[in-house]
Amino acid sequence: MFNKSDLKRNGFMLDGPFAKKGYDWWWHSFTAIDAETGEEKSFFIEFYTCNPALGGKEPIFGQLPENQAKGIRPSYLMVKAGCWGEDACQLHRFFGWKDVTVHAKAPYYISADDCYASDNLLKGHIRLSEEEVKAHPEYMSDAGEISWEMTVDKQIAFNVGYGASSFFRLIKAFEMYWHAEGMKTVYAGEIRFNGRKYIVLPELSYGYADKNWGRDFTSPWVWLSSNALFSARENRMLANSVFDIGGGCPKVYFVPLKRKLLGALYYEGREFEFNFSKFWTGPKTQFESHQDEEKVYWHVVQENRTHIMETDIECLKKDMLKINYEAPDGKKRHNDLYNGGTGTGTVRLYVKTAEGRELVDGFTVSHCGCEYGEYSD
Repeated sequence: MFNKSDLKRNGFMLDGPFAKKGYDWWWHSFTAIDAETGEEKSFFIEFYTCNPALGGKEPIFGQLPENQAKGIRPSYLMVKAGCWGEDACQLHRFFGWKDVTVHAKAPYYISADDCYASDNLLKGHIRLSEEEVKAHPEYMSDAGEISWEMTVDKQIAFNVGYGASSFFRLIKAFEMYWHAEGMKTVYAGEIRFNGRKYIVLPELSYGYADKNWGRDFTSPWVWLSSNALFSARENRMLANSVFDIGGGCPKVYFVPLKRKLLGALYYEGREFEFNFSKFWTGPKTQFESHQDEEKVYWHVVQENRTHIMETDIECLKKDMLKINYEAPDGKKRHNDLYNGGTGTGTVRLYVKTAEGRELVDGFTVSHCGCEYGEYSD
C-alpha cells in the first residue's frame, strides 16, 4: 500500500549526473489564520536546489542573458515562500553553494543563514524591495517580506512505488521523480507577511508536504491535493482522509509516457491507489484542464481493477499565481504554470460492480492545492 513513510526518498538526491544537471526541492503548503481578523490565508514554503556541483561562493542565475549566451547553467539554493489569494505572491532568496549546508541522508536537513528546513522544522526570512525586483528580473520574484517558524508533523504518506525506488533512483531512469512524505501534514507556528501576523494552528493547517527531483519538469504538469474533505455519507468533515494526484507526462530515458498520473485516496484508514507504474492493478486515467477568464478547472477520472475516483476542482485565477522555476539547463519553459492553494470542488469514489459502478462516498473539497501548466517544445 502507499502510506509508507520513507525518509530516504525525502533525502537530498543531487548526486551523480544530477549534481551537474539536476534539481531537488522540498515543498510545504498550509493554511494560517490572521491574528487580528481571524481570516484564513494559504501559504507555501519551498527549498529548491539546483546543480550543486557547478556552484561556489555566489548563486549562478540561468536567466541572465550573458549566462544564456555562454551556456552557463544555474546553480544555487532558492528559498521560495509566498501566499495565495488576491495578493498572491512568490518571494525568492538565493544562496551560493558555499553558504549552504545539506545533510543528504535521512533524516535530511538543509540550511543557509537563517533559513532551515527538515522533516520536522521550518524557519526562514525573505525580503525584497521593489527596486531589487526591477533591477534583477533573473530573481523571478515579487517584492515583499515574509518570515516563518513552525513545526512539521507528516502524518500520511503517498509513497508512489517503483518510479522512486532505490534502483530507479540509482540509474536516474526518470526525468522527474515525486515523493509525498506528508500528503497530510500538520503544521504549527507563526508567519509574518508584509507587516501582518498569522498563526498556524494544527487543527486548521490543512497541510501538505512533498518533494520533486530530476533533470527537467513534466509537461503537462498536474497537481491536486487536499485533506479538507467533507463526506456526504458521514455528513461531517473527515479527520483522517486526504487525496493526492500528480504527474502529466513522465519520461523514462527521455521516452514520454503521455497523459499519465499518479493518484491516491486515503479514506479514514482505507487506501485506494491509481498508479500507472503498478500495471497489475489495471490503472487507467483520463484528465483535462481548461480555463476561462475567471477560473482554472481540472477534471480527472482514475480507475483500477476495483474502484474509480472522479475528481473535479476549480480555482479562481485572482487567487492563484504563475509560479516560476528555471530548469537545470537554464531554460524557463513553464511560463504559464498556474499554481494555487484555495481550490474547491468534489471527489467521488465508486466501487465497480457487475452492473457498472456504485458510489462509495462523495466528498466536498476545500483548501485544495492545485497546479496546471503546459508548454510547447
